Amino acid sequence: MNPHFAYFMKSFGPSVDRRDVPPEAFKRFKGKLPEHLLQHWAEHGWSGYADGLFWMVNPEDYEPVLDAWLGHTPLVEEDALHIIARGAFGHLLIWGERSGFALRLFAPGAFVVRMNTATQAKNLELAAQMFFSVQKRDVYEFDGRFTPAKHQLGRPGPNDMYGFVPALALGGSADTSQIQKVKAIEHLVMLAQFSELQVMA
Repeated sequence: MNPHFAYFMKSFGPSVDRRDVPPEAFKRFKGKLPEHLLQHWAEHGWSGYADGLFWMVNPEDYEPVLDAWLGHTPLVEEDALHIIARGAFGHLLIWGERSGFALRLFAPGAFVVRMNTATQAKNLELAAQMFFSVQKRDVYEFDGRFTPAKHQLGRPGPNDMYGFVPALALGGSADTSQIQKVKAIEHLVMLAQFSELQVMA
């Protein structure tokens, strides 16, 4: 096992709700995503980790989300971007074909953080391996809200996320009592309509 993924598994494992990646997905993303990432898909599928806290996803499924959040921004002109993973509360991890792990977008807060891509671009295969070891579980737990939400609503599945209702951008509260289990893609696209995205260094 890749040591970077082994390190990830110590914090996030074991996997849940594995979905095998169909052959057409490998054909679609060959040459666009690193071979190491495609090999990870072949070995581990699109799976959830840490009881649904973190998910590896099909980038094609999340193209409407990417377009809703970034399609009108200069960010899409800088590189060809793909959402490759997400968190239970709406963190989106975005890979650039030339830049590696380029962006982490937090949909409920309507901000995106630029990652340090200069070093990654020199070796995208290594960057794809290290993608796993740089993930920190507490980032996705959203200040400890994941466990109470899971106890209250049940573990999120591969198409689910935890959303605040009403949305934070509409004046909703981040209190755990305001969390609902919602359809991930639909909710993420909806959130993009409520706020202007802030780009942070």
